[in-house]
Amino acid sequence: MAEEKNTKSAEEETVAEKQEETAEATEEVLTEEETADTEETQNADKKHFGKKKDKNMVKLEEKLADLEDKRVRQLAEFENFRKRSEKEKAQMFEVGAKTVIEKMLPIIDNFERGLLAVPEEEKDAPFVQGVELVYKQLLTAFEELGVKPIEAVGKEFDPNLHNAVMTVDDEELESGTVAEEMQKGYLYKENVVRHSMVKVVN
Repeated sequence: MAEEKNTKSAEEETVAEKQEETAEATEEVLTEEETADTEETQNADKKHFGKKKDKNMVKLEEKLADLEDKRVRQLAEFENFRKRSEKEKAQMFEVGAKTVIEKMLPIIDNFERGLLAVPEEEKDAPFVQGVELVYKQLLTAFEELGVKPIEAVGKEFDPNLHNAVMTVDDEELESGTVAEEMQKGYLYKENVVRHSMVKVVN
């Protein structure tokens, strides 16, 4: 009876050991499966996060490119505006200067007429000398501004520079040549302020 009990105890111990081993093996398998599942989940999360990150990066890069394009366009627009403003300002200055010169030309004409009317014997008088100095000073100021008289007498008639008011016969000059200047014309920076009034040879 004692032997049977010992045998039963040994068998029970063996069964218990086998059960423990099976449980441990099952736990190991479960642990391995859980670990594998966890790794797969983490890898999937990483892939998902990577894709999400890639999409965000693409969006940010697109937004950055769009902002850079806008910045370049604004700079170009500002540069065009600056150039246009400078051009308009220069044109306004040219128009204003031309207007002032046009108003000054009759004064020059009157100086010239007055000096031509002075008799030869009075040309050395202090008053006449003073008037002549003022006249020369005006011409110097005009020259510094870029105003110069149009050459006319002896030159070929040019409708862009000369205004023919009469025709004359002159055997010494060729046809179409300016014989006499009745009123002096002026250029301002190569633009005609006033045409020369001239007589042209037939």
